[in-house]
Amino acid sequence: MASKPTALLDDLDAAHLALAPLRRRILASLVEPASAAGLADRLDMPRQRIGHHLRALEAAGLVKPAGERKKRGFVERLFVAAPNLVLDPSLLQSPADPAAVAAQDRHAVDHLIGAASATVRDVARMRQAAESQGSRLLTLTVEADVTLATPADFDRFSEQVAAVVADIARAYAAPAGRRFRLTAVAHPAVPTNPHPAGTEP
Repeated sequence: MASKPTALLDDLDAAHLALAPLRRRILASLVEPASAAGLADRLDMPRQRIGHHLRALEAAGLVKPAGERKKRGFVERLFVAAPNLVLDPSLLQSPADPAAVAAQDRHAVDHLIGAASATVRDVARMRQAAESQGSRLLTLTVEADVTLATPADFDRFSEQVAAVVADIARAYAAPAGRRFRLTAVAHPAVPTNPHPAGTEP
């Protein structure tokens, strides 16, 4: 069985293809390899129509060939969808104003969103490249919850985190080697149960 690819949707046309309701159904049905005929039976649609959409999805890199099989004297092509479709957040954002970006401080919400968007895009692209080369992408994710009593505590906490990260970065700085980007962010945690039992929203 062919390996399942990863697809970064960084093109508007490809994003439109993937987000169209019928093509989303096709992609959802291709978690495991299937042929056009198999999809037609599964989705109760004409095989010719399924074949048209499969060709469009294949051209956009959203599905990949997953081998062949013989059935009733015919050879069917099998396809599988990328299981990790990632939408490039920049497709939904207006171009940033350089002056506004320069004026942002490190606590600006827009700056956090921009950094998170860049992380999604860059890591998805590097994952695609690593998969194509059969190699592993080294990444690190650290998550923690902290309760801060006052805005002043938040400021002190931010300063201490920044200082610790800077010290570690200096300690491991090497004249040559693979560069890594570390982005530390903090935002209010989403309540796990915003409306306790017996209360109205």
